[in-house]
Amino acid sequence: MLLYVLDLIGVAVFAVSGALAAGRKRLDLIGVLALALVTAIGGGTIRDVLLDRHPIFWLADPRYIVVITVSGLGTVWLVRHQRTRPHETAMLVADALGLALFSVSGAQIAERAGISAAGGIVLGTVTGAAGGAIRDVLSAEIPVVLRRGSLYATAAIAGTGVYFALEALGVARGAATLVGMGVVASVRFAAIWWGLQLPEFRLHTDEHPIGDASRDAPSDA
Repeated sequence: MLLYVLDLIGVAVFAVSGALAAGRKRLDLIGVLALALVTAIGGGTIRDVLLDRHPIFWLADPRYIVVITVSGLGTVWLVRHQRTRPHETAMLVADALGLALFSVSGAQIAERAGISAAGGIVLGTVTGAAGGAIRDVLSAEIPVVLRRGSLYATAAIAGTGVYFALEALGVARGAATLVGMGVVASVRFAAIWWGLQLPEFRLHTDEHPIGDASRDAPSDA
């Protein structure tokens, strides 16, 4: 029951972030619902396909579509009836909460399917991150999971890793779930508000990179 409730909450929060992304691009209501839908179900759909779970979760239970529709249209209504334009941070916070809920619930679903902890961490990360990546691609944005300083996948990996570690230590599943989600959200919020980031990988190239026309052009001498 807890897993189902978390799934519905995660779907709602991700649908809100998708609707806000649609608003930033000035899309119509169909565009709003489309981005809300792919953001909310994208990661879970990929997870179910990889686990060979049939039918896909949102096809088996129409409540998911209802929650997505209500969340998306509700976001439009709230934004239109408030005086100030929602700050970009609002979408990032909604996205962080969705990431926390979906990554750990995805890890739990993988665990119940008999997947190892390592596989569960991967599938949990995919569940949490893939929907947002699809949303960003459709919005003509660099996916947040690939942006420097986002700690997006890092947060999901850390939280699901903590979840499995606590379960291995005998901690109750409910407590491990809440702590894991807290870790995901905390790492993501640290990246949003304090600029916490991983070190970047940079290649030191010479003055004229390979293929540079100015270097490869024949000399007049």
